[in-house]
Amino acid sequence: MPGATAGVVVAGGNGVGDALNQLSTSNDVVVDSAGNVFVTDMFNNRVVKWAPGATEGVVVAGGNGAGDALNQFNWPAWIAMDKAGNLYVTDYNNARVMRWAPGATEGAVVAGGNGTGGAANQLISPTGIYVDAADNIFVGDIFNNRVQLWKPGATEGV
Repeated sequence: MPGATAGVVVAGGNGVGDALNQLSTSNDVVVDSAGNVFVTDMFNNRVVKWAPGATEGVVVAGGNGAGDALNQFNWPAWIAMDKAGNLYVTDYNNARVMRWAPGATEGAVVAGGNGTGGAANQLISPTGIYVDAADNIFVGDIFNNRVQLWKPGATEGV
C-alpha cells in the first residue's frame, strides 16, 4: 500500500508469557493524556501500564492470580478511564466491573458482583465499557443481550 508505514510495538511483542515484557491475550487498551498505554492482559489476570518508549510494563491492577478478591481478576477483558485517571475494568468471569484508582492495590466493585444473572444488579460476562464525563458507566452485558447504565454509587443498573 503506497504511503503506508510500519506499525510500532508499544506493549508486549516478546511472545506469550507473564514476564513484564510479555502479554497473554491483550484484549483492550486505553491511552492517557501522557501517552501511557494501559492493556488488559486477560490470561495473566492483570492490567499493565506501558510508559512511552518502555521495554516492559508495570502491573497497575490485578496480577495476583485468578480469583474474586478485590485485588484479583478472572479475565479482565475491557477497559475505560475517567477524567481522574481511574481505570474501569470488566472482570469477565466474575460478572463485575472494577474501578481501580491510580496507585491502588485493590479495586472496588462498581457494577455487578452479585453473581451471574439477569437481575438489575447482575451481569453475565461483561464486555465493552464506556465511562462518560459524569462518571456514568455503560456496560455491554453480552449474554443478557443488553447494555446497562450504572450511575455513580448505584447498586444496580438502569
